[in-house]
Amino acid sequence: MPQYLVIAFFFGLSAGVIGKIKGSSFFIWFLVGAVLPLLGTLAALFYRYERNEPRRECDECGRIMPMTDQVCRRCGADQGLPERLLVRPG
Repeated sequence: MPQYLVIAFFFGLSAGVIGKIKGSSFFIWFLVGAVLPLLGTLAALFYRYERNEPRRECDECGRIMPMTDQVCRRCGADQGLPERLLVRPG
């Protein structure tokens, strides 16, 4: 049993680091990697880069947010179709 915990910890750590590099939550990917040791790390490897996602500006407060957000987290305004997209260079 202690061997499994060590393996689960290190796979969780690797999935968390990969997820953080790609712009996601370290903690969520750590849990996925620890619960599903090999599959979690592979899922983190094949997951999309969130930093490369198109962005848009909130119609009400001007906050820059991902294109996929339907409601602004700052002011709570519903978002319509954007007039222009903001793309991060990189």
